[in-house]
Formats: sequence, structure tokens, C-alpha cells
Amino acid sequence: MPAALDRLVLAAVTAGTVLLLAAPAASAQDVSGAIRYAAGIAKDLEYPSKPSGFGLFSGPEMALYRPEGPGPFPAVVLLHQCGGLRSENGKWQNMSVFGWAKEAVARGYVALVVDSLDSRGVDSVCMQSKGGVNYPRGVRDVLQAAAHLRKLPYVDKSRVALVGYSWGATVSTLASARAWAAALGDGQRFEAVVVFYPECGMARPAAGAPYEVLRADIDRPLLVLLGGKDVETPPDECKKRLAPLKAAGAPVEWHEYAGATHCWDCQNLDGFRKTDFRGTSVEYRFDEAATKDAGERMFSFFEKAFAGRK
Repeated sequence: MPAALDRLVLAAVTAGTVLLLAAPAASAQDVSGAIRYAAGIAKDLEYPSKPSGFGLFSGPEMALYRPEGPGPFPAVVLLHQCGGLRSENGKWQNMSVFGWAKEAVARGYVALVVDSLDSRGVDSVCMQSKGGVNYPRGVRDVLQAAAHLRKLPYVDKSRVALVGYSWGATVSTLASARAWAAALGDGQRFEAVVVFYPECGMARPAAGAPYEVLRADIDRPLLVLLGGKDVETPPDECKKRLAPLKAAGAPVEWHEYAGATHCWDCQNLDGFRKTDFRGTSVEYRFDEAATKDAGERMFSFFEKAFAGRK
């Protein structure tokens, strides 16, 4: 990487964010180098190889779950919201992602729940990146998780999907783009991606130029699920970008739940209030009907993308 670009990337990471596509004169190779540099700040994760069970006292953690039987099964990687899978004191647990893992297994999927925070000593990335956990690191995490799944004898290597929530949804959106996957993966891709309430607006690092999350080179089937009353990641920021992408031939679809807030599937956060990274006051409301419908849409979308791959 050229020294000038290296210094810009380092400055951005130090500021708690990441520089991407920052130098107008930089070549495509330089941009890939910047992405790889940012993704390498934090250490790689160690993914579980031994399946866990859904016991009475089990909870959300980095874990692998599988259906009974020999397989091969389709598989899904699940990536959490900005608060991770549990609070530092353990009083709050992300039962939403845990519940989706259960649902996936019940539908005959192997589920790998990824935790990008805990083993790196990071409590949250809701306000800014920390400890090298940034969007490029997240993209590398999920691509490495997919590569890990494909090594398991009971996983169908041709039917591996990705689902992300909020921060994880933004990461997953980037993972559906050709350039990001080429820079951070091993050449293998997800067959389909579903994202819940992502941040679709321009990412605006503290240092460096802004960049698009919904990129023109998205080439994997992408379903975007939005909440009409979401003020944390406003749906209009997604729709105004998705429409021209679809018109240009990108494999994108979306659906909006008119009455849903951010984190509508988070039953144990019903009524939770906070101030988000924009300074906006937000409240989460659990929406059972939207959650049920989202599950049907998600797994139908995966099955459509997997058609003919068994």
C-alpha cells in the first residue's frame, strides 16, 4: 500500500472508524489494500467446530447449531447488531439472534452465530468502531465463517447464506458486493443475503471520504427488510438507493413493515429507549407479526436462491 494511503487509513482507524475509497486518485488495487488493511487490525476469530445444543439454560454466544441427521444441510451465518450478543455484565442477552438460530435449525439449516465483539474485548460498536472491529473486519468475519462452514461434512457447500441485523446488516450488505468480497474473502461467496434494518446511507468516517454501503457491484441476491417507523436506520435511505440498483439489474429486493421500529424482532428489548449515534432519540417496539412474516420471507428467499443447487 502506498505510504500516503497507509497513513490515511491508520488515521481513520485511530479515530475509531475506517477509511475506504478515500483517495480519488487511488487505483482499484490501492482501495482493496485499504480494505484489507482495515480488516486486519483485529485478530481473526476462532469458529466453533463442535455443535452446541439449545438447552434450558443456554443463551446467545458464538456457536454452531445443526439439525439432526447426516445432511448435507443448507447453512446460514448470523451476524448481530452493534451491541453484540450480550452485555458486559451478562444482564442483557441478545435473544433475537439466538431465536433466529433456533428457527434456522428448525427449518433444517445449520446455523453459525458469529460474535465479532466478545473475544476481541469490545463491548459495543454502536457509537464508533472499537478494537479494530469495523465494517471491513465484519465482512472478513462472515466470509471466514462461510469458509469454515464449507469444511464441515454435513454442510452443503453450494447452499450457504448470510443474515445480518442492524450493524451486522450493514456488514452483510457490503459482503454482497463483488469488490468487498474479492478484497476480503477466499473467492467463495454467499448464495443469498438477507438484512434486517441496515444502515443504507452514506457511511461518513471521522477521517476520509464518505462511501456508499449499497454499492453498484452488488451481485448476490440481497433482500432488505425495513421498518417504516425506524428512525435509527431510516428506510427511505435504503429505498432511494435500492430502486436505481434494481433498475440497473442488481439482484436486490426489499420489503417495508409500515408500523415497525428498529429492532422489531427484539422481544426482550420491547420499550427500550436510547440516543443513537446521530443523537436521535429512539424506542424499540417488538412486532410479532412483522417478525413472523420476516422469517417466512427470509427462508423463502433463501430457498429460491438455492433452487437447483442440491
